[in-house]
Amino acid sequence: MTTAYLAAEGYEQELDDELARAGVVVQFHHGRLRVSESPPVHVAWAANIWWDAERIPVSSIGDAAKALRNRQRNWVAYAPEHRGRAQLVTDKLPHVSARPLELGEVAPDAPLGSWTLLERDLVLAAPDCSSPFPNGVPAFVEDREGPPSRAYLKLWEAFARLRRQPGPGERCLDLGAAPGGWTWLLARSGAEVTAIDKAPLAPEVDRLANVTWRRASAFGLDPVDVGPVDWWCSDIVAYPGRLLDLATRWLDSGLVRNLVCTVKFQGETDHDVAARFAALPGAQLFHLSQNKHELTCVVLDAA
Repeated sequence: MTTAYLAAEGYEQELDDELARAGVVVQFHHGRLRVSESPPVHVAWAANIWWDAERIPVSSIGDAAKALRNRQRNWVAYAPEHRGRAQLVTDKLPHVSARPLELGEVAPDAPLGSWTLLERDLVLAAPDCSSPFPNGVPAFVEDREGPPSRAYLKLWEAFARLRRQPGPGERCLDLGAAPGGWTWLLARSGAEVTAIDKAPLAPEVDRLANVTWRRASAFGLDPVDVGPVDWWCSDIVAYPGRLLDLATRWLDSGLVRNLVCTVKFQGETDHDVAARFAALPGAQLFHLSQNKHELTCVVLDAA
């Protein structure tokens, strides 16, 4: 079985290290794509994973397009080589809308396959991929007036990818909230948001009727004092090991239903701690297109 792992742009070494740690033997590189015959694994530093990929010999551009259409409708090309030929094949495939998502929209649920030309007459294609976005990269219609920072895009991308987000009547906790990008997005959903930070929120966020700011340290909070939360969110700048201890304490309290946090690495990537995040019960760990040298950890329906 062939699996292809598309490295997050700029983080090829992190993916190579993660694959090696998982015992995955990479047969060859094709741009940012790592192609392997080892049993497939979930890895966080891949922008997209092509499951059960197939090598398809083709005799022409039309033959390539026909072979892809016969397998499913929606395809997106990854073309580090043979770009012109790949575009000609794409022109013969059904159009895939890459319309930017409006605020609050989630990823389309139609299957989106990925393909590439390994050679002029050899296609590698996978109808089933880990990301619902073309090559793992969504497009957003950004709000440049409401949020006080662009950090909200990380949380929005996580919700869009998961096809799940808070709603009216739910209770959200935003740790390390200032200046309030994540709080702004959570509040916009209609949820009640408690923002925790020693620094104040941006005034326009603090004024929102469903936002309460508490001047406190996220690490000093007692879950029992806060009570049950539907969404526990953190974009705190903290050492990954310390953040893991904090997240584990809250999850173990049984008071957190869903968790979303950014795991930020200072210096070298700590693959050991990343693996511990991935090992949390029910956890998903992935690199978002809005992430830098960081990963996003999500646990849904923990309580």
